[in-house]
Formats: sequence, structure tokens, C-alpha cells
Amino acid sequence: MSINSIIEKAKSCQSLTKEDAVNLLKVKNDSDELSQIFSLANKFTKEAFKNKGYVFAQIGIDAQPCSVNCKFCSMGANHYVMESEWCKETATVLSEVSNFVSANVDDIFLMTTADYPIDEFINIAKKAREIIPKKTKLVVNIGDFDVSIAYALKAVGVTGAYHIHRLKEGIDTDVEPEVRIKTLDAIKEAGLELYYCVEPIGPEHTYEEIAEEMIRARDYDVNVMAVMRRTPVSGTPLFDKGQISALEVTKIAAVTRLVSEPSRAMNAHEVTPATLIAGVNQLYAEYGANPRDNNSNTEIGRGYSTDAIKKLLIDFEYELN
Repeated sequence: MSINSIIEKAKSCQSLTKEDAVNLLKVKNDSDELSQIFSLANKFTKEAFKNKGYVFAQIGIDAQPCSVNCKFCSMGANHYVMESEWCKETATVLSEVSNFVSANVDDIFLMTTADYPIDEFINIAKKAREIIPKKTKLVVNIGDFDVSIAYALKAVGVTGAYHIHRLKEGIDTDVEPEVRIKTLDAIKEAGLELYYCVEPIGPEHTYEEIAEEMIRARDYDVNVMAVMRRTPVSGTPLFDKGQISALEVTKIAAVTRLVSEPSRAMNAHEVTPATLIAGVNQLYAEYGANPRDNNSNTEIGRGYSTDAIKKLLIDFEYELN
């Protein structure tokens, strides 16, 4: 099928296949066809999401060696490259949550390494929910968990979970793909909103691999979708493989928006302004530990502030709360 035929198929609101996705991804980055893909993804987002821009904020609760050993992460136990190790006190986390509430963000994320004690985390989530307005979503970004934990999280007011089957899962990570899938199933069974991402995309990943994750997200009725290019962190095993370009990740974001059909928002991470003309309407502010940074306080490193995120979305004519 030609690129024009695939674009017409998307315009008619027919779901695209994996083959369609791969063909769109193969479009040359200096072509007129790429401009058409950008334009359509942008149109879909502006219309379907009523021109709403979303500001999400994430708190990295701990910086400590993680047994999952993702080869792209600054906190892998076998190659830990953070400049320090720590766990935030509950009071500190709640103070930061309160700051995000004051900043009127849409969703607040609590992130931990995979080994963080789940009972302690649920207690923090419960206390966080008590100071978060009902209109604001509370999302977890933690290790794998079963359906009983999914229901326990929901019981304390968690509304969603960021969880994914990563590219080269079980090869670049110490987690078997089946474990990730079980967690995705638990999220769906408990009725939590799913936040999914095609990540971490590097130059070595094929378009077939990337397209497969787009389809997986759609099969799980994804609420918020994202793409993330790998940030090479010095000292991590995948550092030498490099990074894809901002234009390439913008293309992947646009195709992902068309293929995965998220119900609420589309994101690209880390922040890449060009993606805001290609179907992206949501960005993250980050505080605390960040797996793409060797500064354990990413708000003074790679992380964007809530004010910077808001300015970018407004500059691209999105409406905020």
C-alpha cells in the first residue's frame, strides 16, 4: 500500500496495521510525505483532544541501585552512575506533591526503582492522594506487580500506572517479557488507566520493533501514549550506541499518534519541542531521580520545570487548565 493510501486510511479513521506503521516510519525525513504525516497527527490531536495541553509532573522517590539492571538506566545495580544514593522521606515527597498541586498540574506521578518496598510505596500514595484534588490524577511508575497490588493501589486513590514492555525487553533488561505483560494485564483488570510508551528508542531498534509496541498499546486501549528516545548516559552499557535525532523521534511520535489511538493525550520524552507540531499535546516536568540523568536531582539537571512545560505548550497554542 502506498503512503498516500495509508494516510487516506488513517483519515477515514480506520485502524492502521503494523505493516502500515512500518511503511510510515520508513518515509524519508526530508520528504513531503513526512510533512503530511506531521500535519495529520497534529490535526487528530487538536481535534480529538479539543486543543487541550497537559502538564504532568513526576517525582523520583529514590536513587539507589536497581536489580532490573536496564542497560540504558543510570541506576542499574551493575553500573550505577548516579552521583549519590538516597530515599526521600515521606514528608519530603508530600511537600513536593503539594507544590505540584499549587502549580495546577494535570497528573502527578510517583516513581521508584523496581526494588522499592511496595507496602511503603502504597502508604506514600495514600497520603499523597489525601492532598491531591479529585480532578488531578495520581499515577504510579514502579516495578512489576500483580493484580492484588493493582487493586490495592486503586483502593488508596491511584488512578493509573505507567508501565511498558520495553524495546529488547529481557535483552537490555533483566526482566522477562512475560513479567511485563502480566503487569499490563493486572493494570487493565483493576481498571487503572494505562500510560504506555515506545521506549527507549535507539539507533539500533528496527521499525518493526517500534511498530509492534504501538500496536500493543492500542490493544490495551491506551489512555496516554508516548515515545521516548534513549538518552545516552555516560557509564551505562548502551552509551556508545548513541541517540536518534530530534527529527526522527518527531516522526516516530507522529506515526505512534496515528497508530496507537490514545484516548486522552500523546507525549514525547524527553522534551523535544518539534514534536508539538506532530501530535504531541502533553509534556513532563521531572523532579528527583531520573534514569536518564546522573544527577539525582534532575530538576537542576535534565529535568524541565512545570513553568517551562507550560510555556512550551502555550507557545504551540495549546490551552491549559
